[in-house]
Amino acid sequence: MDWLTGVLILFLGLLASIALHELGHFSFAKLFGVRTTQFMVGFGPTLWSRTKGETEYGIKWIPLGGYIRMIGMLPPRKGDRPGQVRRISTGPWQGLIESARGAALEEVRPGDEDRVFYAKKWWQKLIIMFAGPAMNLVLAVVFFAILLMGIGTPTPQPVIGSVAKCAIPAGQQAQECPADYTPTPAAQAGLRAGDRFVSYDGTKISSYEQLQRLIRDSGGRTVPVVVERDGRTVSMDIAVTRNQMYDLEDPDKIVNVGFLGITPLQERERQGPVAVAEYMGELTAHTAGALLRLPERMVGVWNAAFGGEERDPNGPIGVVGVSRLGGEIAASESPVVEKLAMFIALLGSVNLAVALFNLIPLLPLDGGHMAGALLEALKKGVARLLGRPDPGYVDVAKALPVTYVMAAVLIIMGGLLIYADLVNPIRFSG
Repeated sequence: MDWLTGVLILFLGLLASIALHELGHFSFAKLFGVRTTQFMVGFGPTLWSRTKGETEYGIKWIPLGGYIRMIGMLPPRKGDRPGQVRRISTGPWQGLIESARGAALEEVRPGDEDRVFYAKKWWQKLIIMFAGPAMNLVLAVVFFAILLMGIGTPTPQPVIGSVAKCAIPAGQQAQECPADYTPTPAAQAGLRAGDRFVSYDGTKISSYEQLQRLIRDSGGRTVPVVVERDGRTVSMDIAVTRNQMYDLEDPDKIVNVGFLGITPLQERERQGPVAVAEYMGELTAHTAGALLRLPERMVGVWNAAFGGEERDPNGPIGVVGVSRLGGEIAASESPVVEKLAMFIALLGSVNLAVALFNLIPLLPLDGGHMAGALLEALKKGVARLLGRPDPGYVDVAKALPVTYVMAAVLIIMGGLLIYADLVNPIRFSG
């Protein structure tokens, strides 16, 4: 039951995010006077709909996205009379373009000349198309603000959470200690979970980060340590060994440093607005980098789906996979506050990824229409500088061949992600 509840929570959260994305487009389309005939969440056959005014609002059966239908998304060819579509084509692609123009212009009624999307000013078109991803960006900021400022982030404390029995070099899978293992320095000295470090090697301890660096710098020496235990202080001398550990500055690098054998206690600490801004900046850069490597990562998804390889926990994931993670989080034995934090973090990450993905400057994504609006602005600006006539709108219909190819790629990627999420899903490891 908990698993189904978690799936439903994430599923509804994703649907709400999709609806708000479309609401961003819809609000500015209405503001700038574009006639909008549909506002739909999902694709495929209609599950439910209701018409209010000139717009049909509804939910489709396939919850893999959403759309609003604005009239005049594709313009007539320059020189054609309003409503006229040339039927003569010189090739299959030209025929598809003219067919798409015809379908788009069939919705344009007499009196709609100023209500078509293509006739709007370039900056209005830019705002309309950016408003969708902007809504997801706002949602991501809100989710992470709630997480960091309201719930707080797990922060290591200079308090022992657990003591390791033996040393395991970085990069090796956790395993049982061998029969002839040598206890870690912490185990040999009798350190216990709950001990709070007062001083280390004569230095007063105020944070775990400070303690961690002192430990790493003391490999091969015996250092005096003072801890607070059950309201009293305990002093001891510990012979610190060395071990292969990940470098603090470069996590991909392994270094030989001082080793004590402790894991810190994690406590949630609330952050301020600056921390939210810094976190969003770092996560945005990381997500953008992941999108640039998307083709490579999709190869990994293919190998996981059909070759049995381990699924990359930081790789692409679809609606099905995200919903399954929600179920696993809800069914886990984590405290309620930890489950809530993970739900919020997951929804925030998904909204950020959706926003950045839609900004890719290729049709049919929002970024493709934004690129057309910016190109129009550039052409108009150059024409003004050179004293030439206004070149008018940019004919985005000419990019339809690329749009069809991109749409096919998106459908294939979506299908592959759904299949991989079913047969070899990314699993919650909390």
